Amino acid sequence: MRDYDMVDPSESPLRVGLVGLGSLGVRLGRQFETVPNAELVALADINEPNLADAGRELDVPQSAQYADYETMLDEATLDAAAIATPNGLHYEQILAALDRDLHVLCEKPLATAVDDAAELYQREQETDRVVMLGYQRHLNPAFIMARERWATGNNDPTSITAEITHDWRSYYETMDDWRMDPELSGGGHLLNVGSHVLDAILWVTGLTPTSVDATVEFHDDDQYFDTQSSITIEFANGALATVSDTGIVACTREHIHIWDDDGAVYLEGREWDERTGYTIDAEGTKHDPYLDYHGRRTKAEAFTESVLEGTEPPISVRDAFRTLVVTMAAYESGRTGDRIELADRYAFGDDALLG
Repeated sequence: MRDYDMVDPSESPLRVGLVGLGSLGVRLGRQFETVPNAELVALADINEPNLADAGRELDVPQSAQYADYETMLDEATLDAAAIATPNGLHYEQILAALDRDLHVLCEKPLATAVDDAAELYQREQETDRVVMLGYQRHLNPAFIMARERWATGNNDPTSITAEITHDWRSYYETMDDWRMDPELSGGGHLLNVGSHVLDAILWVTGLTPTSVDATVEFHDDDQYFDTQSSITIEFANGALATVSDTGIVACTREHIHIWDDDGAVYLEGREWDERTGYTIDAEGTKHDPYLDYHGRRTKAEAFTESVLEGTEPPISVRDAFRTLVVTMAAYESGRTGDRIELADRYAFGDDALLG
């Protein structure tokens, strides 16, 4: 069990500085506004209109608004940094926060290169700061139910199928969004959206991925921005997962179906509604367990709780590392046509990273 530093909530609320004030950052800021033991005390964004608008909405004074995030980390009195910037900035910004001895909540992905992610994992292991990532399905009651059945239970998954669809067609047509910038995005639809499903499969099952084989359709000649993909993941126990990801259809749908010898858990969702789940028994009968979606924690609540109680966060750096390894292996397989053996390609001297 890791030892984490604790912040005494009786002395003062957790003081948080937020970096990145696009729509995702503002939503994260609103979450912190509802946490009794946390206070959003500073904001940083290079976009001055976004910074000013967020300051008004989140009630952060102009004196605590910064165009440069490192200036904010140096000058503001903070306990934690929340990061909601484009993917390609996460690596350097997490390190900058840890260099200043801060706790960190960062939206996914952990990084856009596996080597950088491995460095962040090693760095996180050496600190007593809480570092949490933004894969929110870890906080969803249906996914927690599934995890209790497999990753923390005695059953062994045998077959997994998953699909996620989404509409990124305008991004591919105009190529003017930050998601279409190689330096900021790090990849296409799979890294930005589909990785939520890959993360959920790995976290819910607790299985060890051993190889990845993928067919990937790319939008650009450099094979950087994928539009859709079909991925097969093999696991150490012999289970197979097939994952379909597409960003060029008209609506958002998500399905993850996981089977074992006693039945299955089906996890479903559409658009931005809450993802829900139900079970199927060995005879094929559907069951709808009661799940308290209204009582679920937000990312800000879960992060604050982990910091104040000195406990491991529900979305760890290790979780995010494993997801990035599988995601980047799918890209490599799609570009080369080869099956990627993960232990051979991503050996960092710590087998527990993938296990």
